[in-house]
Amino acid sequence: MYLVIVILLLCRVSSLTSESSPLPIGSRLLLRAMTEKTSFGGGSLADAAVDLNTTDFDAVLKDSLASFAIVEFFAHWCPACRNYKHHYEKVARLFNGPEAAHPGIILMARVDCALKINTKLCDRFSVSHFPMLLWGPPSKFTSGSFDPRKDTGIKKIDDGRTAELLLAWINKQTSSSFSFTDKKYEHSDPGQIERAVHDVEEATATAFQIILQLKMINVGTRGSLLRFLQLLVAHHPSRSCRDGSAEILVNFDDLFPSDMWIDKKEKTFANGMSALGSFHICGKGVPRSYWVFCRGSMKETRGFSCGLWVLLHALSVRIDDGESHMAFTTICDFIHNFFACEECRKHFSEMCSSISTPFNKTQDLAVWLWTCHNKVNERLMKEEASLGTGDPKYPKIIWPPNRLCPSCYLPLVQKNNESSSQVDWNFDEVFKFLADYYGKKLQVSLLHKGLPKDDGGVQLQHDLSEEVVVTTNVVVVPLGAALAIAVASCAFGALACFWRSRQKSRKTMRSLN
Repeated sequence: MYLVIVILLLCRVSSLTSESSPLPIGSRLLLRAMTEKTSFGGGSLADAAVDLNTTDFDAVLKDSLASFAIVEFFAHWCPACRNYKHHYEKVARLFNGPEAAHPGIILMARVDCALKINTKLCDRFSVSHFPMLLWGPPSKFTSGSFDPRKDTGIKKIDDGRTAELLLAWINKQTSSSFSFTDKKYEHSDPGQIERAVHDVEEATATAFQIILQLKMINVGTRGSLLRFLQLLVAHHPSRSCRDGSAEILVNFDDLFPSDMWIDKKEKTFANGMSALGSFHICGKGVPRSYWVFCRGSMKETRGFSCGLWVLLHALSVRIDDGESHMAFTTICDFIHNFFACEECRKHFSEMCSSISTPFNKTQDLAVWLWTCHNKVNERLMKEEASLGTGDPKYPKIIWPPNRLCPSCYLPLVQKNNESSSQVDWNFDEVFKFLADYYGKKLQVSLLHKGLPKDDGGVQLQHDLSEEVVVTTNVVVVPLGAALAIAVASCAFGALACFWRSRQKSRKTMRSLN
């Protein structure tokens, strides 16, 4: 009788457990999952720190685009580790994930040394107690190790017992002022543009991802893509994207020979599309699948279209006067051939077609593009208002608002600024604002807040000249040609073609040797 009761009780416990967890009874993983739900805040917030093990540790750190990494080595049976997770997660939420206030600066990860699979990994980093925190550039962790007696580029964090102490240690190490009150950059923040390089890279990589997915390269669009790549190589605000574009540009004729469609070499075309997919136009790991400057309050709002506009504005203020009309036709052709939103593409093409006189100055292109953007916002304001499809937190506006650029508005400005045509603009001041906002301020985000220090403890300064010279680790770039491409006073198309021919010649010479 007692045996029957015990069996029934066990069955009841088993059924209750299976409803809440797919893990088997008695599993150590089940114990960990239950402990995490009870001890780590009830599971109300998803973990921001990345859980790694020996199978993915090196790969994740190698592909990370962050400047630094913190790895917590812990044991799930350790009470102090369970209590510390709250502190570690509080800091991790500042740097990791789509809600991070400072994404892309520090990768925060953890490794459970109590799991047998991680024994050798934890030995590699000389883990002697739990929890133990290590700090360093991600590249130093990849296939690297930690030895307290040697300088391996990785250091132990010896004063991070609480979230406040850990963040203070990070701020001291990086000469920064990160705070738990920091919020993700919002659309209303005038200084938000300083975070937009992340989104410009995201938009660039996403655009090329769409081109590949929809197989948009053909005999009619090949030249348009080639010219846009030349523009990116010369003037993209992100060095990573300039490098990636240069690599594609050098190999473009091999991937898509100009006569391949004449000969109807469909197999060659398919191979080119497949090979192009192996290139990373803005570096490995991009797109990252989240936005900072262009993040909407809803998943379906802002994002890619916002990032693409920022990219186009950034390009428009970086070109030289002599390049203005070539850049104009390049941008128009790219949107016409490769922007997959049919109605948006049609409207943009109409605005391009309205220009009958060639642009002669950078200001002409920058102000025209800004005017187009406001016309689009004006049209979408009405549509979204009637359909209820707009972002309630970030509604479309005529831009820039007066608070961002008072001098852009002439004294006799209309009180109701719902239409850009009703505003008396000072176009010279508008251009100054655009050049500063999408030029200088956007460039600031390339100066990382957290930079390594030299042996004397002096913070190393980021050399902006490195952001001007086009380089790539894959293809050796002739210095003179690289400088020629990047200098804005040169016509980007002619020099990019010259540089590409030099690169192809160099590739041929290397293959012969």
